[in-house]
Amino acid sequence: MADYVAQVHDLTDPASNAIENMSLDAARECVRRGNAADVRGIAGSFALAARDGQTVRMARSLDRPLRYFLAKREEGPSLIVSDRIDAIHAWLKAEGLADQFHPSYTRMVPAHYVTTLQVIGCPDPSPSYERFLTPRPDSLPANVETVGGAYIGALANEIARWLDRIPKHEPVGVCFSGGIDSGAVFLVTYHLLRSRGDNLGRLKAFTLGGADAPDASQARHFLEALDLGLFLEPFDAELAALDADETIRVLEDYKELDVQCGAVSLALCRGIRRRYPEWRHLVDGDGGDENLKDYPIEENPELTIRSVVHNPLLYQEGWGVGTMKHSLTYSGGLSRSCVRTYAPARHYGFEGFSPFTRPAVVELAAGIPFIALTGYDVPRLYALKGEIVAHGVRAVTGIEMPVFPKRRFQHGALGEATMARQLPWREREYRRRFLARYA
Repeated sequence: MADYVAQVHDLTDPASNAIENMSLDAARECVRRGNAADVRGIAGSFALAARDGQTVRMARSLDRPLRYFLAKREEGPSLIVSDRIDAIHAWLKAEGLADQFHPSYTRMVPAHYVTTLQVIGCPDPSPSYERFLTPRPDSLPANVETVGGAYIGALANEIARWLDRIPKHEPVGVCFSGGIDSGAVFLVTYHLLRSRGDNLGRLKAFTLGGADAPDASQARHFLEALDLGLFLEPFDAELAALDADETIRVLEDYKELDVQCGAVSLALCRGIRRRYPEWRHLVDGDGGDENLKDYPIEENPELTIRSVVHNPLLYQEGWGVGTMKHSLTYSGGLSRSCVRTYAPARHYGFEGFSPFTRPAVVELAAGIPFIALTGYDVPRLYALKGEIVAHGVRAVTGIEMPVFPKRRFQHGALGEATMARQLPWREREYRRRFLARYA
């Protein structure tokens, strides 16, 4: 038998990791050992790969993608790891191996799992998975006030640690719609800066939308109701600049709602970058809908109220690793669609932060007794998020947070009718455009 020489090429940017409690090398060592408890102990945002002989282990947090591809070579296999599909393709092309590539042959590491692969060549090995974030359903009492205080308390802890890492002279921007999640993030950030005696002039609430866009009005009403209107900084959506092909190129995905959301995320990041060439830090409310199960069940024929409340991480991870509907190429849930926020920020050189996606916050949300609090009533589920977050914000900050009905980011920035005119296609067309990049 031939002695194959396996190679591992890690194309990820080490500097993009935001690990709070240990060095990058120590975090990689946790992944290399493959002990799930050790990996759960990594605080912050990360996408890591580590090699132990012919064994490669990979792990990532919920807020960023991590992908890999196994290429065949005569002298042995090469595993290429990256946060981007196009980077894998470029590496293969440079090595004369592009004929082996197809986007569907790439694999996405699912969030919250240690993915283990044996780099042994043909036939392709199947990965194994071990969960490092384990939900504990119904671990919180069925009391909205208690749940809210714990949930927003966990959010405040994450934002406080994030602020600790940012030099005090650098500004902080909140991607702000006036909705429940971005509203909570803004108010907690404002509260923490004020309680620390920091310069509140560092803080801005960046809102996308023209004068008639729903979010522009909502954001203004939210902040003016609290006498905080001076923090609002709006940006026009620039409809002509919304480009489906550019969005697909940046996101490397083709889900209809994610393309729409990614397009307006790019528009907001573009506007901020033009106005503030040196700005670095953005914080957003991505993950809040997933944590509190705030999506319209009736829009998905596969879902029922029971399937939603009986699956603690359904919206974060999709139907889960090992199920028929789990995509090896794209993972599922927010584990897949995190690119709608991560990729636009990276594209324009921002260091993004999504505190609702941090493990401590996700775990706590998974412990909410949704069945007891809703009684399987759909309207009750939809109302629950606003109650929990408003109670929590009051408990942590003392501020009475305005609560508005849910609206998707893209529809708030443009309106549903305008979005339908600007990006009118369905998933099949977006998929065709994505695959055409590699035809």
